[in-house]
Amino acid sequence: MHDDRRRLRSGSPTRLILRAACDIGLRRGNGDVMSDTTKALLEGGPDDLPERIVPVPPPGTDVKIELRAGYEHFRATPRHADTPEGRLPVYEWWERTEFAG
Repeated sequence: MHDDRRRLRSGSPTRLILRAACDIGLRRGNGDVMSDTTKALLEGGPDDLPERIVPVPPPGTDVKIELRAGYEHFRATPRHADTPEGRLPVYEWWERTEFAG
């Protein structure tokens, strides 16, 4: 842990957030905390999606993938799947929206 983090009061909100993030392994390669390392598996939708394993959005938010002048939308499911990157939550395709134009 960096010296500046040790100086934070033990009950401060910043310290509690840092501790929670570190406890679940949200770190950059340099050791700093990061929030976008959790991944999800996308099911359904177009066959030509560029990626099927993507970063998870904040809770309650859909995954939105830009593709061919629009967005593919995926919603969280209660399911998980074993993947080459470990056990991941499954997000299922539910709609496409197109850009105005």
